[in-house]
Amino acid sequence: MMKQLRPVMFTGTASDVGKSVITAGFCRIFKQDGFTPAPFKAQNMSLNSYATPDGLEIGRAQAVQAEAAGVPCHTDMNPVLLKPTNDRSSQLVLHGKPAGNQSAWEYFMENDKRQLFEEVKQSFDRLAARYNPVVMEGAGSISEINLRKRDITNMRMALHAGAAVYLVADIDRGGIFGSVYGTIALLPPEEKALIKGIIINKFRGDSRLFDDGRRQLESLTGVPVTGVLPYYHDIHIEEEDSVALSLKHKRQTAGRINIAVVLLRHMSNFTDFNVLEKDERVNIFYTDNPADITGADIVIIPGSKNTIADLVAIKNNGTARAITEAHKRGKVVIGICGGYQMMGTQVADPYGVEGEAGSIPGLGILPVSTILTKEKVTRQRTFRYRGGEAICSGYEIHMGDTVSEQPSPLNILDNGEPDGYFLQEKCWGTYLHGILDNSAVLNDLLQQCGKVAVIKDFDYHAFKEAQYDKLAAHIRQHLDIAAVYKAISL
Repeated sequence: MMKQLRPVMFTGTASDVGKSVITAGFCRIFKQDGFTPAPFKAQNMSLNSYATPDGLEIGRAQAVQAEAAGVPCHTDMNPVLLKPTNDRSSQLVLHGKPAGNQSAWEYFMENDKRQLFEEVKQSFDRLAARYNPVVMEGAGSISEINLRKRDITNMRMALHAGAAVYLVADIDRGGIFGSVYGTIALLPPEEKALIKGIIINKFRGDSRLFDDGRRQLESLTGVPVTGVLPYYHDIHIEEEDSVALSLKHKRQTAGRINIAVVLLRHMSNFTDFNVLEKDERVNIFYTDNPADITGADIVIIPGSKNTIADLVAIKNNGTARAITEAHKRGKVVIGICGGYQMMGTQVADPYGVEGEAGSIPGLGILPVSTILTKEKVTRQRTFRYRGGEAICSGYEIHMGDTVSEQPSPLNILDNGEPDGYFLQEKCWGTYLHGILDNSAVLNDLLQQCGKVAVIKDFDYHAFKEAQYDKLAAHIRQHLDIAAVYKAISL
């Protein structure tokens, strides 16, 4: 029988310092060492989500961490998910189900979130009874003292869990001493007592150059530096947020299939395209530049949290015209989820799901129309693509029904229902996220662009498993894992 470990929590001096990836790495380390870990993040804000096996919704980052831990994902791993609908409001997903839209003021300022804190504590307690250890992730910075009494994600959650806390700081962005020292100095004594170590992340060059800095940090804070993690380029773990997508703008590349993913303001589930970024046959870039789109071999319209607003935006900036021109010129054009909805003749929102009630003409590429619905569909699916024999997998997360007077399904789902619309080999739409992770679909898509594409059977699941193992090895090499185990041993 494995010994019981106390929870461990990875918090940050700021957002995007690497908490999610380090949490995934420790999930894999504990799994490799014979424990039964599970991830937990009380509150996540992201447009990148995933459907659990029981048909509910959580943040994609926690699904990735669960995959690293080798356990099925569950809503208790991410009980509160905020999905921004515009600059001021978000859809609140509680225990995997939509619980209405709230403005930032309503969510953060009213009632001090007492009820939500009770909900997330209960989720954690259920996980802690089933898994050993719970590997927790904080959100943003733990030194936002103006939000402390309303905190349901960081140190109040760590206190409830009795977690050993590690503070992650990104040295690549600069200001490492101020951010680490200031963060710890602002903690009250009972919270500071939980901090067991500092992790310096994303170090470029020879980490021995930071030996003096390491000693100075330890002297200033009274907290040991658990290790310095070098920056890496050869480990591929899914990113939590889409903030860096606009930077992934590559020029057209000769000898490869150039794929333009339309860069939407409310783009969701961008991890649909991770498999393309790992495929040497492909040059993928994210753009809202009409010239880039017309020059691409394949154009993909991705999912959106606000389909109508994004449809208006691409009509106003010329992107929509470029998409329809690419289709008329025989380029490959496909849409996934919200992108599929946009490709139709009309998108209607009679219930005000995304804002004010109304409707808007679509791109008119597919003979389908969509009505946005109050109920959200969240399901994992297996399916057959274009009547083939291969069993493929994906998942649905959408609010909307899309119909046609001339049904022509792209896929047949496991329950016999149709999905999507197949116009021709070069043009189709689907509600299934993760559809491109299937070799049968990806090979067929690449074959349609007119360039020679070598048929390749790419096992994306096996690839991801190898990445988790590489991440675990990277962390083991550069962090004091024995010290972590000592801190969490009961």
